[in-house]
Amino acid sequence: MCGIAGWVDYSRDVARYRDIAEAMTATMARRGPDAAGTWYGRHVALGHRRLSVIDLEGGCQPMAADEGPARRAALTYSGETYNFERLRAELATLGHRFKTRSDTEVVLRAYLQWGPGFVTRLEGIYAFAIWDADREELLLVRDRMGVKPLYYATTPNGVLFGSEPKAILAHPDFKAVLDADGLRDVLSVAKVPGRAVFRGMRELPGGCTLRVSRAGVQEQRYWQLRVAEHTDSLEQTIGTVRDLLETVVTEQMVADVPLCTLLSGGLDSSSLTALAARISTARGGDRIRSCSVSDPDLDGTGGSAANEDHVYARILAEHVGSLHSELPLRAPDLLDPALRASVLTAYDLPIAKGDEHASLHLLFRLVRQHSTVALSGECGDEVFGGYRWQRERDTVFSPTFPWVHEGRAAYQGNEVVFAPDLLAKLDLAAYERDSHSAAVAEISAHEHLADPAEARYREVTYLALTRHAQVLFDRKDRMSMACGLEVRVPFADHRLVEYTFNVPWAMKSFDGREKSLLRAAMRDLLPEAVAQRIKTPYPSIRAEAYDRTLRERLAETVRAGESRLAPFFSEQLKQAVAREGAAALEQGMSRAALETTLQLHEWLGGYEVEVVL
Repeated sequence: MCGIAGWVDYSRDVARYRDIAEAMTATMARRGPDAAGTWYGRHVALGHRRLSVIDLEGGCQPMAADEGPARRAALTYSGETYNFERLRAELATLGHRFKTRSDTEVVLRAYLQWGPGFVTRLEGIYAFAIWDADREELLLVRDRMGVKPLYYATTPNGVLFGSEPKAILAHPDFKAVLDADGLRDVLSVAKVPGRAVFRGMRELPGGCTLRVSRAGVQEQRYWQLRVAEHTDSLEQTIGTVRDLLETVVTEQMVADVPLCTLLSGGLDSSSLTALAARISTARGGDRIRSCSVSDPDLDGTGGSAANEDHVYARILAEHVGSLHSELPLRAPDLLDPALRASVLTAYDLPIAKGDEHASLHLLFRLVRQHSTVALSGECGDEVFGGYRWQRERDTVFSPTFPWVHEGRAAYQGNEVVFAPDLLAKLDLAAYERDSHSAAVAEISAHEHLADPAEARYREVTYLALTRHAQVLFDRKDRMSMACGLEVRVPFADHRLVEYTFNVPWAMKSFDGREKSLLRAAMRDLLPEAVAQRIKTPYPSIRAEAYDRTLRERLAETVRAGESRLAPFFSEQLKQAVAREGAAALEQGMSRAALETTLQLHEWLGGYEVEVVL
C-alpha cells in the first residue's frame, strides 16, 4: 500500500535539497517498511516508502519512464489497482513493453498512453503523483471513494504533498498552525471533504485530481455519485449485488503476500470472510485466516451491554473453516500512554474515539504478525443501510447529519471545557448547518426524485458514503498502515457503490430489517445465527475505570495550566477543577469530549502547533 511524499518548486533546483525530500519521505516509514526511494528532476522530488504486496522483487519506486519526447514521466504510487492485469493486456496490444509484474508500472504506462484522462480506467484504492517531465506538470490522483489518503499544501512556487500530514510538516517552509476553521473541524463531527485542520493544508477529496503547473494548481473532479433511476427488479438487484461482491472480493484477494480477513461476526465481515474462504478453496489455496477483537466483559461485568461480536465471529469461522485469532479488549491496555502516543503519531490529528483507535491499532499489530493484507467489512453499513440513523424516520428527516442528530449527547462537553467567547466565535451549530446544506446540494436529490421522502433517503445515503465513511476510512488507514498492514475494503468498490446508491429505500429494506439486500444476497453462505444477527456497534470499552482515568488526566492538565490549550479553557472549568479535581468533570462531559480535549492538548504540544484564533 505504501506511503508517498513530494515537492515541486518551479523557482529552484529541488535536487539540491535532497535532505528535505528525504526527511519528508522518511516520515512515511511505518507505511512502507520494506524499501525506500527518491527520484529527482530539476523542479521536483518524488519520495516513496514501499510495503511490498505485488511483484516483491520488481515494482520498486519511484518508477520512471524515459522514452523520448512526450513520453517521459515518473510516478510515486500508493495503493492497489485491481484491474491492472486487464489494463496491462490492453496496453501490450498498443505497443507497451513491461519490465515488472507490478500494478505501478501499469499505472505509469496508462498515463503515457492516455494522459490525465486515464484515471477513469482505474479500479481500486490509490493515491499517487505523476511528474510529466515534458510538460513540467505534476498530477495528483486520489481514488473515487477516498479510501487512500493524500494531502497537499500549495506554496508560492509549487506544492508539497504526502500520504499523511506529517510528510508536509517535515518541510521547513510549512508551519503547523491551527486557526478557527481548523478548530471547528476538530470539535465538529461533520467532516468536510478537503479540509485538513492545519492552516494552508488541504486533503485532496476522493474522486479528484490536482494538476500543478507554473500557472498554479487546479483541483478537478473525475467521479461523482449521481441520482438516477433504478430499473432492476428485487430479484435482479439481489443477484447483481451477489455477482458484484464475488467479482470484487476475487479481485481484492490478489496478493503475493499472506492475506486475512477482519472478522467481527457481523453481516458485513462475515459475508466477506465466507466469500474469501470459498474463493480460496476454489483456487486450491490455504484456509483463509480471520482475526477479531474479543470482549472480556462477557464475564458478566458488562451486563446487557456486553458485546458478543467474537461469539458470532467464532461461529462464522467454524462454519467456513478459517484459521481464527482474537485480541482481547482491556481498558488498561488502551490507556497505555505509549499506545496513545503511537495512535496520535499515526493520525497526526486529535480524535474523539481514542479507545476504538487504540484497539484497532493493537488488533492490526496482531494481524501483521502473520498477514500483510487484510479484507475489511468497512463501508457495508453505508452502502446497504445498516445504521439506525439510516432507518429511523425522525433521525433521517432531521435537518442535519443524521448520525450527529442521533448521537449528539455522546459528544457533549465543549461548553464545559472552552470559554464562552471562543465557542461563540466558532459557532459550531452554524458550521454544522452550513456543512450539511453544502453536502446535500452536491447531488440535488429533490430535483431528480418526485417523492420527497425518497429524495431524503438518497441524501442520507450520499452523506453516509461521502462524509461518514471518510472518518472510518481514515481510522482504518492510519491504524493499519502504522503497522505496515494493507487493509482493503471491498464494499467501497465504486461499481458496487454506484449500483446500490440508486436502489430505492423500499427495496433496500424490503424485509423490514437493516441491510436487506446484503442478507438476501449472502444467505446461502452464512450460518443462520450470523445471517439473522442484528447489527451491533464496534466494541467500545465500558469500564468506568477508563472514563475515570480520562477525567483524572484532563483535570491534571487543567490544573497544571501549562497546556497550549490553557488560554482557551473556561474560567468555570479552572475553578471547578481547582476545588473538586476530576470530580468536576463527571457532569456534562462525554467520553468523546474528554478524549478530544486530551488529544488536542497532546497534539498542540507534540506537534508544536501555533494557535491563531
